[in-house]
Amino acid sequence: MPKSCFLGVDVGTSGVKAILVNAAGDVEAAAVTPLQLSTPQPGWAEQDPEAWWQASIASIKTVLAARPQATVAAVGISGQMHSSVFLDAHGGLIRPALLWCDGRTTAECREITERVGGESRLRDLACNPALEGFTLPKVLWLRNHEPDAFARLSTVLLPKDFIRYRLTRVLATEPSDASATLMYDTAHLRWSDEILAAVGLARTLVPDVGGSAEILGRVTLEAAGLTGLPTGTPVVGGGADNACGAAGVGAITPGEAVTSWGTSGTVLAPTFEPRVDPTLRAHTFCHVAPNTWYLMGVVLSAGGAFAWYRDQLARDLVSTGEANERLNAEAATIAPGANGVTFLPYLQGERTPHRDASARGAFVGLSLAHSRAHLTRAVVEGVCFALRDSVSILQELGLSPNHMLLTGGGAKSSFVRRLQSEVFGLPVCTVNREEGPAYGAALLAAVGAGAFPGLAAAAAATLNRTPFETPDPAVHDAYEQPYLRFRASYHAAHAVPNSMD
Repeated sequence: MPKSCFLGVDVGTSGVKAILVNAAGDVEAAAVTPLQLSTPQPGWAEQDPEAWWQASIASIKTVLAARPQATVAAVGISGQMHSSVFLDAHGGLIRPALLWCDGRTTAECREITERVGGESRLRDLACNPALEGFTLPKVLWLRNHEPDAFARLSTVLLPKDFIRYRLTRVLATEPSDASATLMYDTAHLRWSDEILAAVGLARTLVPDVGGSAEILGRVTLEAAGLTGLPTGTPVVGGGADNACGAAGVGAITPGEAVTSWGTSGTVLAPTFEPRVDPTLRAHTFCHVAPNTWYLMGVVLSAGGAFAWYRDQLARDLVSTGEANERLNAEAATIAPGANGVTFLPYLQGERTPHRDASARGAFVGLSLAHSRAHLTRAVVEGVCFALRDSVSILQELGLSPNHMLLTGGGAKSSFVRRLQSEVFGLPVCTVNREEGPAYGAALLAAVGAGAFPGLAAAAAATLNRTPFETPDPAVHDAYEQPYLRFRASYHAAHAVPNSMD
């Protein structure tokens, strides 16, 4: 008998991942097709959405070929947040997408804030400030800098919604991605007519909104021929990568918190009400679970910072295929605090808590006594310190987790898991699934197909947690001074202006 499975697809920055998950929650097959990032100028970041589609085709075909007996009951898609896909009236691409880590829109952020009536009004309407990474500033940048392209603009989509469009030819989105555009009334779950009117954009630029587990389209005959999926396969709303990543480890109810390392890093805590940081250091977005929101702090370069360090300063290890393990082993021989070396991971600017697209990375405190092991330790500690900033904000806002779920690259290394526990001062654990947002997307597909009554039931049936790793209080205390040094070193991110920015 054919085995019923659910396909999860995640459109990331570094690759498109596809997984097949069976009714018991086991991963039957997985595939990743890599992507390239374009940086036309310092602080800019673009990708060709057509490359996302071709990578999606390749990953889907690979997992289907690995399990030819499987029947795909439904598809769920996750994707990088904020990144803008500009389509003309025929659904054609106008230009490459501006990504979540693109920092070119500082002037447009000021324009939005002024037009809406100040940051407090924007907070009331969108629950978030105007930040360079968000979608709306990118639309205004297109209008201000590429007017001919803007004149052709008919629809703005998010990455995962573009892939669903190519699969189904249906233009749609869902709340978790819509709430991260700065055009959505996050508290009231609808597009904000007031924001759109204030900046002079038509409501028709944004698609209709459905549920994350709701069937929003079905695979067309053309897409079936390209991917191998059966014609008519349902495709659900899916969700933003951080929301799907949280769902993929079961962090969908208040009291939970999850730290994720991808290219960026996040600390996320669900809530049953749209709670907003009064100073807007953390973001408030819709979750993929119905009537649920989450607060999130964002480090723009987490795994991306480590990858840059590895590829640029440890090239002798990259060719071995064991670079991460070797570097972590070296760093583990160094005492907490890296003997005075501090790394600021602001390679693409920063979001939480600084909201500063012009910030840049730095090593501070280097001397002739320091080795590569010290630098590696400083890089990992710097990412953890930046994430601790977000943990501290959640604690200030009354969302005080008593443990932290770990997912992404930071969950795979025992050294990095322990270091996070020690820096946060919290027990940490992982779950028995390591597929991240793609797994959450597959669970949403399973709910949409009727395999589970809801996302909580799907998570309960498929996820198991590892025993907690508890920090040594003395080591946590030893990190207090290095963390304060990290906070005090922020000025170094602006010490030498970059004339090319």
